[in-house]
Amino acid sequence: MRRTTIAALVTAGLLLTATACTGDEITSTPSKTGAAEAPAEQVEAEPEAEPKAAAAKIGDTIALKGTDDGLKVDAVLKKWDANAKPGDEYTEASAGKRFVAAQFELTNTGTAPYSDSPANGAQVADADGQRFSSTFAEVANGPAMTSDANVPPGEKVLGWIVFEVPKASKIVTVQLALDSGFANQTGQWKVS
Repeated sequence: MRRTTIAALVTAGLLLTATACTGDEITSTPSKTGAAEAPAEQVEAEPEAEPKAAAAKIGDTIALKGTDDGLKVDAVLKKWDANAKPGDEYTEASAGKRFVAAQFELTNTGTAPYSDSPANGAQVADADGQRFSSTFAEVANGPAMTSDANVPPGEKVLGWIVFEVPKASKIVTVQLALDSGFANQTGQWKVS
């Protein structure tokens, strides 16, 4: 009886783990782009056989979903600083490291309030595949992203998210997911 109960619990745990991972999605396809559209006369006469989705870049909007049905946010990577300066004389990066910073504008397009700490769901990746989470630091670029966002539908929040990375790392992408990184969908922008 005891072995059967333990086996059932282990099986249930494995099923829950497998189910939780199957909905994960990383999207780098912008829903709105910050770049200007090409004039009509510059459009090719023949369409490509299979059009490739453009990777999101600085200025592009990615529509993100949270774990709740009513949680939807349009996320825009507004600005990127690959060598951000500290916001005061007391803050500095650790030896051999530097600060990089991403300014995000998050607009609540859903029906539920967006209540989150956006920096918890942000990370950057370098050309070697190393990933770095956000850090608590102020940069000279402007106000930091709030750690306690409570955004009603139709409103937005704007701020800088800071990362501490090795000086030699070439950061190539910035990612953001809602629900402190626990949402099934992650937006990704190319920064180099």
